[in-house]
Amino acid sequence: MTSAKYVLLFHSIYNRKGVSMKNLVLVSAIAAALAAPSAVLAQATPATAPASPHTFTANVGLVSDYLFRGISQTRGKPALQGGADYSHSSGLYAGIWGSNIKWVSDAQNVSVPVEVDLFGGFKNTFAGGDWNYDLGLIAYNYSGSKDVPANNSAKADTTEIYGALGWKWLTAKYSYSTSSNFISWYGGPAGANNGVAPNPRTDTRGSGYLELNAAYDLGDGWGITGHIGDQKVANYRAVGQTDASYTDYKVGVTKDFGFGVVGLAYSTTSSKGTCNGSTGGTNAYCWGRFNSGTNTTSDFRNMAQGQAVLSFSKTF
Repeated sequence: MTSAKYVLLFHSIYNRKGVSMKNLVLVSAIAAALAAPSAVLAQATPATAPASPHTFTANVGLVSDYLFRGISQTRGKPALQGGADYSHSSGLYAGIWGSNIKWVSDAQNVSVPVEVDLFGGFKNTFAGGDWNYDLGLIAYNYSGSKDVPANNSAKADTTEIYGALGWKWLTAKYSYSTSSNFISWYGGPAGANNGVAPNPRTDTRGSGYLELNAAYDLGDGWGITGHIGDQKVANYRAVGQTDASYTDYKVGVTKDFGFGVVGLAYSTTSSKGTCNGSTGGTNAYCWGRFNSGTNTTSDFRNMAQGQAVLSFSKTF
């Protein structure tokens, strides 16, 4: 019963003949007591707080081999990885991600055990949510990397701009390098000295990567993934080596167990050429360990060879 009804009740009683003042006081007290719970309940029910436009997440992962576009970054060894992400309801986002690596240390005879990536951009959906787009920038940082012309290895730090367009479980993406030397590659344009040797005065800016990715949900936590990417290394030429440009392929399966996602994938590339563990070879991704004291390289491995990768990841 509302307080207004209690007032009407009070007046009804008051207007009756023969009602004493004592009875009126009693009725007033009862009406006040009955009305009080309604007021208290109204005050105790808080207004619904608006949802925050800010979202923060973190992730951690472990892989049996860290592959970047099909190329091993850890010489076939495991990698511990992790990152943090921020996103705004408007579509703006930024984040940081890192992983242990080996290839820079091996190529330049320096201590660069970690890769740290910084990225940011804007993404959103349209056409009812089935379509989405993503525009952004990413900086791959290898603190301690330097130019080592003796081993045809440039400073590895690289910045790319990218754009992606997706439909449901399918996404196409293009990344364009704006740095002088894309992921440590020197360039040597065709026709310059017959294309002999990577030339430290020529960069590989403008290298690009076009990829198509699929991630299909099978239900009950299971999913399948597919990938094909085409890497173009601008201006690259080297004596006795195949072109550094190549295509990579990957297929895999994932299972979300609740406590994390386990994945198994097979990756391979179209990179051609030979690779001998002792003497190297013609494959542009036949990488070894460089000794700056003797200017020699040994213990070669084909980093572009096909292999299976086991992974675990968890997002918080």
